[in-house]
Amino acid sequence: MKKPFYQVDQQELVEELQSNLKTGLSKQQAADRLEADGPNALTAKKKQSLLSKFIDQFKDLMIGILLAAALIAALTGEQTDALFILAIVVINAIFGVFQESKSENAIDALKKMATPKATVIRDGKPEQVPATELVKGDLVSLEAGDVVPADLRLVDVANLRVEEAALTGESVPVEKTDKTLTADKLPLGDQDNLAFMNAHVVYGRALGIVVATGMATEVGQIAGALQGQDETKTPLQENLKSLSKVLTYLILAIAALTFVIGYFTQNMPIIDLILTAISLAVAAIPEGLPAIVTITLALGTARMAKKAALVRKLPAVETLGSTDIIGSDKTGTLTQNKMTVEKVVLNGQIVDLDAENPFDKEELSKAAGILGDIMTLNNDSQLTAEGLVGDPTETALIDFNEKYRPDRLAELRGQERLQEIPFDSERKLMTTIYGAEDAYQVTVKGAPDAVLARVTQVLEDGQVRPFTNDDLAHFQELNGRLADQALRVLAFAEKSLETLPEEAKSEEMETGLTLIGFVAMIDPERPEVKDSVAQAKAAGIRPMMITGDHPQTAAAIAGRLGILDEEDDRAKTVLTGAGLDELSDEQFEQRVEDVKVYARVAPAHKVRIVQAWQQKGKVVAMTGDGVNDAPALKAADIGVAMGITGTEVSKEAADMVLADDNFSTIVTAVKEGRKVFANIQKALQYLLASNLAEVIAIFTMTLLGWEVLAPVMILWINLVTDTMPAIALGLEPAQKNIMQQSPRGKTANFLSGGVGPAIVWQGMLQAALVLSVYAFALAFPDHSGTALVHGDALTMAFMTLGLMQMFNAINVKSVYQSQLNGSAFKNHFFNGALLFSLLAMMAVVVIKPLNPIFHVTNLDPYQWLIVIAASLAIIVIVELVKWVQRTFFNRG
Repeated sequence: MKKPFYQVDQQELVEELQSNLKTGLSKQQAADRLEADGPNALTAKKKQSLLSKFIDQFKDLMIGILLAAALIAALTGEQTDALFILAIVVINAIFGVFQESKSENAIDALKKMATPKATVIRDGKPEQVPATELVKGDLVSLEAGDVVPADLRLVDVANLRVEEAALTGESVPVEKTDKTLTADKLPLGDQDNLAFMNAHVVYGRALGIVVATGMATEVGQIAGALQGQDETKTPLQENLKSLSKVLTYLILAIAALTFVIGYFTQNMPIIDLILTAISLAVAAIPEGLPAIVTITLALGTARMAKKAALVRKLPAVETLGSTDIIGSDKTGTLTQNKMTVEKVVLNGQIVDLDAENPFDKEELSKAAGILGDIMTLNNDSQLTAEGLVGDPTETALIDFNEKYRPDRLAELRGQERLQEIPFDSERKLMTTIYGAEDAYQVTVKGAPDAVLARVTQVLEDGQVRPFTNDDLAHFQELNGRLADQALRVLAFAEKSLETLPEEAKSEEMETGLTLIGFVAMIDPERPEVKDSVAQAKAAGIRPMMITGDHPQTAAAIAGRLGILDEEDDRAKTVLTGAGLDELSDEQFEQRVEDVKVYARVAPAHKVRIVQAWQQKGKVVAMTGDGVNDAPALKAADIGVAMGITGTEVSKEAADMVLADDNFSTIVTAVKEGRKVFANIQKALQYLLASNLAEVIAIFTMTLLGWEVLAPVMILWINLVTDTMPAIALGLEPAQKNIMQQSPRGKTANFLSGGVGPAIVWQGMLQAALVLSVYAFALAFPDHSGTALVHGDALTMAFMTLGLMQMFNAINVKSVYQSQLNGSAFKNHFFNGALLFSLLAMMAVVVIKPLNPIFHVTNLDPYQWLIVIAASLAIIVIVELVKWVQRTFFNRG
C-alpha cells in the first residue's frame, strides 16, 4: 500500500514527483502536467439547461390535468379555452425558470469575487500564477496572509502557523513542520508537515511541494462526496406536494360525479359534459398557485438579499419561518472575528478599556506608553497593501496602539530588530532586542505564568521596585480573575543590556526582567447580536453556540449574549466534543434539550446535533464555514454558510449564504420567512376559497340543469383574480407581533391557524351569493318589466363571482381581525392591483367586441347594481362572522 505523504521523506517525494527542491518544475513540465491532469479547481455539479429546467416545471399532477383539459378543449372545438389554459401553464413555467436562474447567477457572482494567486518556483525563479494552474510537483512559496493553493508537503518551514479550521475544525492556528512523520493513520489535524488547500497562513513562511490538486485534494474529496447526496425536502415543498395530491383527487372525484349526474339525471350531451368537466378542473385547480408561491418567495429573497442574506434555494425562505433551532458558530458569526484588547493591568490594577478615557491619570499614561512600546516591538505582524497581516493576537496589539498612540506606533515600526528568540510552545515566550540611545532594549511577551517566573522587578507608579512574593500572588490572582472572564492574557516585561550578545539565548535574555503589565483580549461579541438573540428567544427559537473554542471562552461569550442565562447550570448547558463522544445516541437524545453551548467540537459533531433535534421533530438551521461543515449544512433543514469566511464547498451545500457572516442576519431572515409563510397563507386562502366557490357553483348549476359557466369564463376569472391581487398579498407587511409568536413547527401546514375552515365557509358563502344572483336574475323581471334572458343571468353570475373574489382579497388579510380599520389599504401595490383587476374583470362585459369571446351579454345599470351589491356583500358578511368569532369564541 502506498504510504501517505506525511510519511514520505523529502528525497523520496522529489523522486516520486520528479521535481526539484531548489528549482521546482520547468515551465514545460508544468504545462504538460496541466494538460494531463486538468486545472487545480473543484468541479461543480453539471448545471441544468434552460430547456431541462423548463420541462421540470411541468412535472406536477395538477399541471398534467390542466394540459389534458387543454387538449380535450382543443379537440372539442373550444380553441380559445385551450389557448387560455396553455397560456396560464406556460407563464407559470417561465416564472419558475426565471427565478431558479436568477438565484444561480447570484451564487456564480459570489464565487467570482476573488481568484486566488500562488507564488510558484519554476526554472528556479519565483513567479505568481493563478492557483488553478498549479500541478503536482510544483514548488510553492507560502507567506503570512496567503491562502494555501493546493495540498502541499512542506519541505522548508520557518515558524509557519496555518489556520485550517475549515477542514479540521481546529479553532487556533496550527504550528507546522517540515520533518517526516512516522505514525500511522494520523487524522488531518495531526498531519503537521502537510498544508491543505484553502487553509490560511497566519504566521511565518515555508516552501512546499504540491502533492494533490483539484478534486484529489482533501477539500475536493469532501466536495465530491457531497455532490451525490440528496436534498432535504423543505416544509413548503412537502406542504405543496400534499396539497396538490389532495386537490387532484378531489378534482377527479368531482369531475367524475358531475359527469355521472349530468349524463343520467340531466341527459346532457357528452360534449357538454366534457366541457363541464373541463370547467370543473379549471375551477378546482389554482393555476396561479405555483406562480404566486414562486413570486412571493422571490420577493422574499430580494428583500433578504438587501439585508445580506443570499438565498440559494427558493423554498428555504419559507422554511426559515418555521425554524425552531439555530445552531451558530461563534467566531465571526456571534463575534467580530477580530481579537481585541479589552482590559490591561498596569500599576497592579485592572484597567477596563470601555471607559471613556482609561489612561487619564499621569502614572497610568506613562505605564501604558511603556506597555504599548513593548506590544509594538515584540510583534511580527506586517502592514501590507491589503492591511495588517499576522497572528490575530499580535494584530490586536497593534490595533491597541493604533487607537491610543498612532504617532508613536509609526515611529516604533521603523526600528530595526537586532536579534530575537522566536516563540515556542515549551517556553511560551517571545523575545526581541532593539537598539536604544544608551543601551539595548530586551522585550519579552508570553504566558503570564512563564513571564512571572522570570521577573525580579515590577513597574509601579512610574518607579521600578523589587518584585516580591506578595506581588507574585497578587498578579496570579489578577490573571485568574481575567481568565475566568474567558479573556486571553499575555504578560509583558523588559530589561536593558549594555552590550549586544553575539547570539540571543533564553537563559541569558529571559531572566532578571521588569514586569510592565498584562494585556487581556478576546474576540468580542458583535454589538447587535445580543438583541437578535433576545428576539430569537422571544420568538420561541432556541439559539445554540457550536464552536471549536475552549468551553470557558464559549460559555463567557454565550453568557454575554444571553444564549446562556445566569441561572443556567454550566455542567448541564455546556458540552464539549469529547463529552459528546462519550454519550450514546439514546443518552444524547435525553441530554440535547439541556445543552445550549457546544465547545471544542469538530465540524463532524454538527451532523449529530442536527439529527438529534430533527428526531424530536424540530426544524433546524445550522451555520458553518468550513469544508467539514458541509455535511451538517446539507443535513440541516436550513444550511447557512458564511459569505466572507466560508469555503466554496460550504456555500454549495447551504440553502442560504450570509454576506456579512452575522447571526443577526439569520434572525432577520427568520422574520422574513415568517412573513413569507403568512403571505403565502393569505394568497392560498384567497385562491382556494375562490376555486371552491367556482366548483360548488358549477356543480350546483349542473344539478339544477342551468347553463354552466364556460371554461373560458373560469379561466378569465382565474387569470384576473389569481395574478395581481394574489401577488399583492405576497407584499403584505409583517404583523406587528410576528416575532412574538412560537414557531409553527414541522407538522403545521398552510391550512393551519384557522385558514382551512375559513377557506371552506368563505368558499361556500361566495358560491351561495353567486347562485342567488343567478336564481334572482332568472326569477324576477328587470326594471323595464321584461324577463331577463338566460345569457344575462349567466353573465351576472360570472361577474358576481369575479368581483366578489377580488373583494374577498381584503377579507383574507387576517383570518379573524377586522379589515375595516384602514389597515387593509396600507399596501399601495395591493390597492392598485385590486383596482386594475376590477376594471379588467368588468371590461369583458362593458366592451362589446369582447362579449362573444367570453360568452357574455352586455348588462344594463340595474343588472350592474345587483352584481355590485352581491359582490360587496362578501365583505359585510365576513366582517360579521369575524366579529362573532372574536366576541364569542375568543379567536384572534
